Amino acid sequence: MLFTFTRPSGFVRRTVALSAILGASVAVMSAQTSQSSDSSVARAATQSNVASMQNSLQAKPTLNLDVPVAGTSSDALFSSSSAEINEVADNSAAPFNFVDPQYGGGHQRYGRPRYRGGNTNADGSNKFTFYGGAGFTVPTGNTHTYLTPSYSFQVGGGPQFSKHFALPIEFDWDNFGFQGRTLANQTTIYNTYIDLYNQNPDPSVGTIAPISNLDGSSHVWSFSIDPTYTFYSGEGLGAYVVAGVGFYHKTADFTVPALGEYCDPFYGCYTYSANQTIDHYTSNAPGFNAGLGLTYKFSRFSNERFYGEVRYVFVDNSQRAGVTAATASAANVDVANDYPANSNHTGYFPIKFGVRF
Repeated sequence: MLFTFTRPSGFVRRTVALSAILGASVAVMSAQTSQSSDSSVARAATQSNVASMQNSLQAKPTLNLDVPVAGTSSDALFSSSSAEINEVADNSAAPFNFVDPQYGGGHQRYGRPRYRGGNTNADGSNKFTFYGGAGFTVPTGNTHTYLTPSYSFQVGGGPQFSKHFALPIEFDWDNFGFQGRTLANQTTIYNTYIDLYNQNPDPSVGTIAPISNLDGSSHVWSFSIDPTYTFYSGEGLGAYVVAGVGFYHKTADFTVPALGEYCDPFYGCYTYSANQTIDHYTSNAPGFNAGLGLTYKFSRFSNERFYGEVRYVFVDNSQRAGVTAATASAANVDVANDYPANSNHTGYFPIKFGVRF
């Protein structure tokens, strides 16, 4: 006999379907719970990493730019305490000079950079000095009675031991003219001798015309050692004193105008006028000089300085006897010295301007 269970079979189907729905719901809820937990863990891990980085940055030592002081421990030099951080912040108000801390901060003005080399001294000055200049010479004292002012020039150079002291060797040329009375006296002397000669002339030569338009010049050239002390040297102005001793050679030349003839193979012969020396005198003597000078440079970065100086020069010439206009006569015809003033003591002021290197 076959039994058909219609109702129980429908019950089973409904039970299985309900179980499947409940299982799916539980699975979905489990998945969401797991995802929420993973997100919470990730956020916690991120926050932990950020906190660790912040702690690491805060714990990192602050760079200390202070110059180490003797006796300071390494812990103090690299401390990250707030007190030292504040000290560094306070020091930042004045810019720090890593070369020399005493010059740090504020507006500073620096001079010409000094480079120590083989040609410089310890103070940055050059080991050698050179100079050259020109100007005019003014005779003084007894020298003024027979000489007049004229031009002059000088060149010098030598060792420089510091920016204050140098020991150059110098060459000077100081030129002079003759006073009118000097030329007049010499004209009298020469014409006196000409008159005596014309009284009994040499037949082969004949008589000689009297001298007129007498002219001439005198000069002193010298070599001297001139210690120079610069007692003030600013960015622009400077000042120095100088004193020296040396050898002085004094000359005198008397001239008259004369005509000459020059012949050229291409242009022929022509005449010209020139001064002819008729009398020449020399005198050698020691002498000394002393003076004061000022310097000026347009740029504080340059070594060259313009200078102007005045000195007094005295030459200790040895006096030699000779003939003057008052003593010229037949008795003194054989006396060789017709210009004894050339051996007089000589004094003058050379005033010169130039450039020092």
